[in-house]
Amino acid sequence: MLEGKAIVDETDMLQTMQHDALQLAAKALDLFEATESTDIARFIKEDFDRAYGPGWQCVVGTDFGSFVTHCHGCFIYFCIGSLAILLFKGAVNHT
Repeated sequence: MLEGKAIVDETDMLQTMQHDALQLAAKALDLFEATESTDIARFIKEDFDRAYGPGWQCVVGTDFGSFVTHCHGCFIYFCIGSLAILLFKGAVNHT
């Protein structure tokens, strides 16, 4: 696992869901190298799909931007070392 503690930058998740996200990220980093960002993202996304229903999206990397529409209570962006993780459940944007 990458050295350092997870630092949550933005979230609207309940504490229990945040805890699950951080625990899954730690487990993924134990299973995969930090350079295997696609595998890490897939691992986290698939587990959240099973636990909280389908529709979750996960982006993992060291340098990316994003602007997403998400379901209320289903967004977290955090970092572990230099690795950033964005996890959210997509929502329909009615304009």
